[in-house]
Amino acid sequence: MSLTPVAPTDVATVVTTLEMTRRPPARPLPSAPLRLTHWRTPGPAAYRTLFARVGTPWLWYSRLAMDDARLTAILTDPQVSVHAVVDPAGIEVGMLELDHSLSGTCRIAYFGLIPELAGRGHGRWLMAHALALGWRADTRRMLVHTCTLDHPRALGFYRAHGFVAIARTLETFPDPRVSGLLPADAAPQIPLLSAAVAR
Repeated sequence: MSLTPVAPTDVATVVTTLEMTRRPPARPLPSAPLRLTHWRTPGPAAYRTLFARVGTPWLWYSRLAMDDARLTAILTDPQVSVHAVVDPAGIEVGMLELDHSLSGTCRIAYFGLIPELAGRGHGRWLMAHALALGWRADTRRMLVHTCTLDHPRALGFYRAHGFVAIARTLETFPDPRVSGLLPADAAPQIPLLSAAVAR
């Protein structure tokens, strides 16, 4: 066994890729006081706001680092669909992004709810929507990635819904709190190293 040093300004994580190769049997949609809205033409600013609201606790940063042109190209791709989870007050409290650009495959690119909704069963409701939308007539498999920076129950959640782990990879990236993409107090469960803070 060996340990690989990580720069104090970087973050390292283990990414698990999971796959589902059979359409799950139809089941009644779990009840929830939420609705899923398809964002047909989301603007970069609105998208980043929701992305940060959902993902900041888990250091989601990739879409925050993209310029408008690159992000718009993704959001307007006809094979990509973005959905906002909306609560009874009309506030966007979650997101689902599906990518069908690879033939026969639907990738759950982003899936999440704000932390305040954790533990209420709303994740099952959102996953039911994800599977219903992801399994089109031409879909032969669905993919999802989760990592050790995500919610500690994320991997078990995906497996409980029928996904099977097929690969692991190591990812290292610049800590978005050091660069200012995310606030320094984001994701306190992942401590900033003192050497990074001193820079």
